[in-house]
Amino acid sequence: MSYVQAVAHVALNACRGQALGANEGSNVVFLELLARKHPGCGNIVTFAQFLFIAVEGFIFEANFGRKRPTIPIRYYLIMVAMFFTVSVVNNYALNLNIAMPLHMIFRSGSLIASMALGIIILKKRYSTLKYASIALVSVGIFICTLMSAKQVASESSSNEEDGLQVFLWWLLGVAALTFALLMSARMGIFQETLYKEFGKHSKEALFYNHALPLPGFLLLASDISRHAVLFSQSEPFQVPVIGLTLPIMWFYLSMNVITQYVCIRGVFRLTTECTSLTVTLVVTLRKFVSLIFSILYFRNPFTPWHWAGTTFVFVGTLMYTEVWTSLGPLLARWRKGAKKE
Repeated sequence: MSYVQAVAHVALNACRGQALGANEGSNVVFLELLARKHPGCGNIVTFAQFLFIAVEGFIFEANFGRKRPTIPIRYYLIMVAMFFTVSVVNNYALNLNIAMPLHMIFRSGSLIASMALGIIILKKRYSTLKYASIALVSVGIFICTLMSAKQVASESSSNEEDGLQVFLWWLLGVAALTFALLMSARMGIFQETLYKEFGKHSKEALFYNHALPLPGFLLLASDISRHAVLFSQSEPFQVPVIGLTLPIMWFYLSMNVITQYVCIRGVFRLTTECTSLTVTLVVTLRKFVSLIFSILYFRNPFTPWHWAGTTFVFVGTLMYTEVWTSLGPLLARWRKGAKKE
């Protein structure tokens, strides 16, 4: 789990970003409810998300296989390899002592990854303000990561041998998130170049990105089936309004899948209309909504240093959008209208 263009695009994306943010907040609540009860459930969550979106796309986009893709399948296979890897690695990182707030903050670093790869691959150049804003985002993520590392070390200091093992697993989790971050940025650039060549087909891309990787889950079948059994053994829960009773873990998974579908569909729509860097920006803001949800709802540990790091990331993101360039004319117009009245 890329992004920024002109002021008109930023204004449009801000509205979309708010809608995505609301769904992302509920999405992360259900993901954390799942991960707290069964920390190793990342594979079944990823599989359920992919299966739901693939079935929906097969019916409504591919017309039960009768509609041929506009973009050649070979390009989707490359995109799918990256997308599948990013999804699995991001979810698996939760098994490696990575707390949910750090997971979200770290993934917010996609701005710098997208910019760096854009400079290297697409030979893009940015203004000094853009570089400064990305530096702020990077510093904020570094502070939050460092503070989380200290928490991991202090929580496991009672047993030195176990503590070292816990810390090494945490480092592996950070490495996994870094890899997924770079791979995700590369995928965004690849999508951008495809859409320039073949046109915008967000629904088609959404379907093939989720349908083609499904055979890969055979490698994870034993883990998925084990967690399916564990989910079925959870306490029963009556769904409000419809009155259906089912194991509560299956309810959490269903809600996570539905909210994830709304989020990912919005992101794929953005990729067809904006540059990869713009999409990253919108998703970064969306993740901050998730972060606040996670901290307040689950009372995750969040020190003043974490807040400082979060502020750096948020301010850097606002600097990148140059919101004042669009707010200035709006305020001037408002003042002019107020004087007339």
